Amino acid sequence: MEWEFTAEDVVKGRSGYGLAEFRHDLAEEVRQNVPGDGETFARSYHLIYDFCYALATSKDIDAHLAAYAYDPPTVQFLRELQEPMAGNVAMLGAILQRQIMDRVENGMELESAIEEVADWHRQTVAEQPPAMH
Repeated sequence: MEWEFTAEDVVKGRSGYGLAEFRHDLAEEVRQNVPGDGETFARSYHLIYDFCYALATSKDIDAHLAAYAYDPPTVQFLRELQEPMAGNVAMLGAILQRQIMDRVENGMELESAIEEVADWHRQTVAEQPPAMH
């Protein structure tokens, strides 16, 4: 995806771009690049979003891909996506970092802020799935 602002702008609070907008934009990008029906879109979107989230939160790529060891084509697909998704990973990381920083700036301990943002992320993702069409 391309934006008129940078990940640094998001981290520094110069852009109000947030998780909902990111998920919408990623859904549009997947929809434009992955042919198929709604079920194919949903599977592809969730696979790609989870991959971006894992990399944005510094999860080791090999550890993440180990969960797909039973499915070598998926592992290969994700490995091939690593470079093209680098900008998305950076932007998602910036969004999460801004959320953490907001909490720390309001007096929350860093570890608590990280945990709260992880919980907020899980809840937001569960409550706001991408539109299927």
